[in-house]
Amino acid sequence: MSQAAAASADFSAHTPVMQQYLRLKSAHPDDLVFFRMGDFYEVFYDDARKANQLLDITLTTRGQSGGEPVVMAGVPVHALESYLAKLIKLGVAVAIAEQVGDVATSKGPVERKIVRVVTPGTVTDSELLADKQDSVLLAVTTQGKTFGLAWLSLTQGQIGLSECKEAELPSWLARLAPAEVLVDRERQPGAVLVARLPVTNRPSWQFDSQLGARKLCEQLGVASLAGFNAQELTAAQAAAAALLSFAEHTQGRALAHVKSLQVQRSSELLDLPPASQRNLELTQTLRGETSPTLLSLLDSCRTGMGSRALRQWLLHPKRERAEAMARHGAIDALMRSGFERLRDSLRHVSDVERIAARIALRQVRPRELTGLRATLQALPQLQATLPAGSPLIDQMAEGLRASPHIEELLRHAIAEEPAVLMRDGGVIATGFDAELDELRGIQNNCDAFLLDLETRERARTAIANLRVQYNKVHGFYIEVTQGQVDKVPMDYQRRQTLKNAERYITPELKAFEDKALSANERALAREKYLYELVIDQLNEELQPLTRLGRALASLDALAALAERAATLNWCRPEFVSQPCIEILGGRHPVVEMRLRETGAGEFMANDCRLDARTRMLVITGPNMGGKSTFMRQVALIALLAAIGSFVPATSCRLGPIDAIHTRIGAADDLANAQSTFMMEMTEAAAILHSATDASLVLMDEIGRGTSTFDGLALAGAIASHLHDKCKAFTLFATHYFELTEFPTKHSQASNCHVGAAESGDDIVFLHEIQPGPASRSYGVQVARLAGMPTSLVRQARATLEALENKASEGVQQIDLFAAPPPENPVAVAAETHALLDAVHDLDPDAMTPREALEALYRLKTLTK
Repeated sequence: MSQAAAASADFSAHTPVMQQYLRLKSAHPDDLVFFRMGDFYEVFYDDARKANQLLDITLTTRGQSGGEPVVMAGVPVHALESYLAKLIKLGVAVAIAEQVGDVATSKGPVERKIVRVVTPGTVTDSELLADKQDSVLLAVTTQGKTFGLAWLSLTQGQIGLSECKEAELPSWLARLAPAEVLVDRERQPGAVLVARLPVTNRPSWQFDSQLGARKLCEQLGVASLAGFNAQELTAAQAAAAALLSFAEHTQGRALAHVKSLQVQRSSELLDLPPASQRNLELTQTLRGETSPTLLSLLDSCRTGMGSRALRQWLLHPKRERAEAMARHGAIDALMRSGFERLRDSLRHVSDVERIAARIALRQVRPRELTGLRATLQALPQLQATLPAGSPLIDQMAEGLRASPHIEELLRHAIAEEPAVLMRDGGVIATGFDAELDELRGIQNNCDAFLLDLETRERARTAIANLRVQYNKVHGFYIEVTQGQVDKVPMDYQRRQTLKNAERYITPELKAFEDKALSANERALAREKYLYELVIDQLNEELQPLTRLGRALASLDALAALAERAATLNWCRPEFVSQPCIEILGGRHPVVEMRLRETGAGEFMANDCRLDARTRMLVITGPNMGGKSTFMRQVALIALLAAIGSFVPATSCRLGPIDAIHTRIGAADDLANAQSTFMMEMTEAAAILHSATDASLVLMDEIGRGTSTFDGLALAGAIASHLHDKCKAFTLFATHYFELTEFPTKHSQASNCHVGAAESGDDIVFLHEIQPGPASRSYGVQVARLAGMPTSLVRQARATLEALENKASEGVQQIDLFAAPPPENPVAVAAETHALLDAVHDLDPDAMTPREALEALYRLKTLTK
């Protein structure tokens, strides 16, 4: 229901409070409405039942409204964030209805209104956000065959736009990893549903390109989108219309800090399909864990801002090399000048990006402002640690020059150690406002007045144990024990009777109480007013604060990459224009680190040379020998170079690369009715349709999900297509030894294998890439290492020897799925009858043990 419809709905049968709640709920039918009532947020009716199930909070009823019991549940105000965190993880949106009226002067229910809506993609509370990952809100729509994408990071204050084809949409979803996706309720993209992302349906009319263009121009403060090269992206503009409308609706205000637009095109980015991100374990392991991954290895950042920037670089590498080369130069400068002082300075930096966003949304907390103040005060020391000689670092140094007015304002306005929440008071510094200081003076003199009054009243009444005290319920009072009540003067007015004492108030104490309590309320109201003024002034400095946050994030990410390069002995890659991938002494960064941590030995470095003459390596060798590790390390080195990092190698030269495609591993996708082999073929087909002569392709054990001859035929055909049609740089690992003949018929292919050595029944994996094909697969030896029973291994070895002997005699390998060979029915029948006759002639009851044993041997002879 719209706001207008909610206002006109008839709720007259309900109590005034319930009328107020039902109007707010009608305007937010799909959200849980947290309705502020004193120290609790209450939820009612169906919302209460839903909250009871999701949060495991007590469900109760209280009174009646509209002739029915009011079903309700509640959470304490001070614990709101913990409950919101649970709901956000479950993908549930929450509308926060706060008391905005004056409780003391309100006639009837105090006024309440929805001040914000918290959804998975619009979270800004630091308690609800992961420090090292952005919460991205994405809108997706279609115009014909073109998909428009618009995404927003509220905490970074940045909008992104792009357009893509339907086949490219899964890559974008994996790259952006949105916390929430807005879709047209009448046209939901299938890729979004397959990705199982939290989806919020929006009406079709919100996805309007003209509205989007107008809203983008207003948001960015420009007359046209031509300066961003986005004027032709009409599908993306339509998505932006829904995106900005939703974000403004949830925040309850304009997004003053969102002043940056980034246009990304698929053709400008290194293509990293979801399968590649998964198989290379960039941000998650194959088991779904965050470590050990490439990102967890790289991320030694000192701030959450730096970690988020590093993740952004890793998942959005560009094909064009200028940005990466600038980062290489910055890392080199940091390594030559020393980066530890910079990293030590960054330890004391607060999350300026998120603080700036929360200032803009007027949600910033006092202690976040003290963190911002400390950061601004530390900037001169941090600037002194920056090395010279890098244009990129010089550019970031410009961003560190925040307005001195901001630090001066925070130093004078905010207390040294303010309260956590504004409602607790004690936030504004002493000396900032004379009126507030006067009101605080009244509060501070309270104790002295009470002691003086107690002394005077004891002397006047001769009651030695008389006490003057205060509590929040009854205010100020004079307490006299029951045994001394007869000494109480006439001007004492009884306030409360206790079991053993009486409490009184005097005209003098009542006058002081009115003054003191009034001063307390007035002081808190004054603090809130002054705090809002501070926020107003900080909002005028949002752009320098946003630039400061981005500069600090980039510096932190670069310093982390410099530390990794120095600590792990990585080299600076070289980019060249001719097609090639030349890596000397390459290592898999994550595997190498795991070996160091576990003390399992040194990593065996290997070379990889692909160029115009050799575009494919056919890799053979034993399981566990290191084929997959070698292939992955080549891809990771290429990716690290593309994001501007140094790489784990002795030297590295790379030509242009437009994509990294992988087909590795075996797994079912039962939810989408795909078997292992079907997934294998689907992923291989996607690679063959999109790979170019500038792509890097990893193919690991293709064709193993079907029969031997089918698999071999498919593997050979796929290898031929990659070699002849795509002409991609390809690492092709296989157990089909027949494919070692592939290079003899394909001029740009070459054999190599992973070395292994046998010692008796044992096998030693050398993990060394050597030229030429492997001689054996060593599958039986690997089974023994895996702990297979000894008898099983012995039987398998005997069977293998028999099969190898037959192969040497010209007998073809057995096909498990082939039809059985033809047999002689006459001979089979004669043999069967002879065996049955021999069994029929036996009389077990009349046989001695020796005769029975001899008969068993005769039967065995017949079976042969």
